[in-house]
Amino acid sequence: MRKIAFLITLFSCLLCYSQRGKTGDRTFADRFPEDVTNEVSNAKLTVRNTVDHDVIVCLRNQTKNYLRHVYIRNGEEFTFDRIPITRLYVQFKSKEFFFEEKSTTNINFGENHTFTFFYDASMEGNYIQITEEEFFRP
Repeated sequence: MRKIAFLITLFSCLLCYSQRGKTGDRTFADRFPEDVTNEVSNAKLTVRNTVDHDVIVCLRNQTKNYLRHVYIRNGEEFTFDRIPITRLYVQFKSKEFFFEEKSTTNINFGENHTFTFFYDASMEGNYIQITEEEFFRP
């Protein structure tokens, strides 16, 4: 009887285990349109997450239309390749809040850029807080 109770408890714990996403996962693929890429631009953007929690990053073009999004674990980085040539806005979900970088990044042919999250965005002024609707806007 103890063995059965132990096995039931063990399996219950395994079923209740909450798994974090992996860097590169498209966590909200069902809420965004298809990714936008440019096969000839050869432009890249590396996003480094150096804060103590995971973030979800969304890239938007100069008219703030959706390009791509990705899940990035804390302490890891992800490289977006084949980015269209545009002015790039970086939006992200940090904990339960949504933010947008105040400045834009100009993406030109063949360039490699790096964007680093180096602190909790809710504590500094380089980002503006946006709504969930703005973050998930196509």
